[in-house]
Amino acid sequence: MRLLLLSSGVGAVPAFLEEATGRPGALRIGYVPDAALPYPDAPFVSAEQERIVALGHDVEIVRVGGTPLDETERALDRVNALYVAGGNTFALLHALRSTGADRAIVDRVRAGLPYIGLSAGSVVAGPTIEPITPMDDPAEAPELADHAGLGLVDVVVVPHADGLSYPAAVIERVVAEYGATHPLRLLNDDQAFLVTDERGDAGSGRRLVPSP
Repeated sequence: MRLLLLSSGVGAVPAFLEEATGRPGALRIGYVPDAALPYPDAPFVSAEQERIVALGHDVEIVRVGGTPLDETERALDRVNALYVAGGNTFALLHALRSTGADRAIVDRVRAGLPYIGLSAGSVVAGPTIEPITPMDDPAEAPELADHAGLGLVDVVVVPHADGLSYPAAVIERVVAEYGATHPLRLLNDDQAFLVTDERGDAGSGRRLVPSP
């Protein structure tokens, strides 16, 4: 598997895509926006998408919530890599679960489709999103029955851990309430968590890299 889990900056994306796909030129990137749908007018929503478009790739919007699974699967088969954008982690997980897109994505990532997540997109790749409760509002997804994530990695990424995008007190609360019971991976806004091993569990194929 090849995963790049970001907090905020996308500086690590070009090198990751070239290494993961073996193709130095323009790629077709599937862009999953569902985490940001609760915030249609927030500046970060358009800014994040514009940063990915600015990398020079062909970006295809893959909205999973409300989309028939067969449509999502065809879209996943068209793209060279998947980018799961930031926003509300609970809304994102609900969108993925509600149509079965979660299983389709896991199958393809385990089969070799490169996965890039930012913020919520990084959190949802882990075993659970429960520790993000102090950061994101679960009320954005009231129908979500449980908080199990995609399980692509065995750690819970806590983005924005340097207290720049969220108050430092919120990050401290996450660590205080969940640090003893969950495998947290704190990630600053200028860092990314790179996974290049087969299972996403502990091993040499995981490391922090700069991502300004």
